[in-house]
Amino acid sequence: MPHSSEPKFVFTDSQAIPWLDSKVACGVQVKNLGKANGRAMQLVRFAPGVVFPFHEHTGPEFIFLLEGEAFQHGQRLTAGWAGVAEQGTVDDQFHSAAGCLFLLCYSV
Repeated sequence: MPHSSEPKFVFTDSQAIPWLDSKVACGVQVKNLGKANGRAMQLVRFAPGVVFPFHEHTGPEFIFLLEGEAFQHGQRLTAGWAGVAEQGTVDDQFHSAAGCLFLLCYSV
């Protein structure tokens, strides 16, 4: 049977996916929602008091705050705020004192 190389759609019910503990930071959980064309999408949940480790963005990164509050590069983000980090930018104090939930899109 020939292999089809046509683009496809993939749909995910985020409520059916379990939360996974982050391999990078304690107090962070993720739900992997999908990957395509070198990009990935996750739901990310920070417990109160989490500070994410220093990291450089190897590609563009997009976040959209759904709940709570976070600080990125000195900017306070609350529900409804979006942040865009270009490739080569560095996060050295991304944190959430109160806890938060956000949608993350990034390069893989």
